[in-house]
Amino acid sequence: MSTAIAVTSADLVLPAQDQQTPTAAAFKPPEAQSFEDALTDMQMLVESYGYVVAVYPSSIPAAYERRMHAVRSVLETDRVALLRSDLPPLGLAVLVRQLRQLSICDFSPGVVASAARLLSHYIHAGALLSSVAKLDRVPVSLKAHARSWVPGSQFGVVATPQPQLVKIGSGELTGPDFATRLLVARGQSQSDWVTETLAPAWQVAGVSEAELPGESARWWGTGKLVEFVAHLPDISVMYQLVASVRRERCHWCGMELIGDRCGFCSSPLHTPENQSQPTGVLNDEAPVSQEP
Repeated sequence: MSTAIAVTSADLVLPAQDQQTPTAAAFKPPEAQSFEDALTDMQMLVESYGYVVAVYPSSIPAAYERRMHAVRSVLETDRVALLRSDLPPLGLAVLVRQLRQLSICDFSPGVVASAARLLSHYIHAGALLSSVAKLDRVPVSLKAHARSWVPGSQFGVVATPQPQLVKIGSGELTGPDFATRLLVARGQSQSDWVTETLAPAWQVAGVSEAELPGESARWWGTGKLVEFVAHLPDISVMYQLVASVRRERCHWCGMELIGDRCGFCSSPLHTPENQSQPTGVLNDEAPVSQEP
């Protein structure tokens, strides 16, 4: 059986980088689809693929999240994983594409689902903002808030894996210490700072552009932004990273997993000593599946 990747918004489905990567199924919110139709869509996915890994942002409306869990509950299936993520919209879209790539590798559905937490640590997601006055996803100092009111001010922000915030011209953002490619999505800002300054400083292997997700302006607190994500571009590296982690069997649902938590039932490993870390893949102390 294979694994289908699903999302809660079509703009989380980035174009594939090759002809082998499958697309993702896009669900509809409660106001756009009846509960019965949502049940039918999910049941068809399960019957067609065997397993479904549905990824959704933590910023999703509460009614939509309840709908997802209600659908799984009514279907009484253990073949649907619901993965909630704190990644910004473009970062989440990158993660979804990575899971789409892994879904056709020789990994079990449980490994694909639990790999989401691991891969999130290698996604450096941020934005260039004209104001941080309404930013509530990253800690903002009173000084930064005050600077937001100065005309022409711009701020570089990284939300994950570690929050950072600097005023452009007075600080630098710390980037990844491994090879990445940069994905950029422009909002109302026309600044070239991300491509001309950040990209060389982070020594990315290349830059590509994408459409700005519809949720980005609300997530970052302003429409005057350029969202960016530095990510692992090579499926062979991602494959090696995931394959290097010891696989366990969930004591609750029986699914295979990596890291310290099952992607399908969210149960932690039965014994903490069974946790293991991938070493020697990207660096000597690569983190494993902490909460993003």
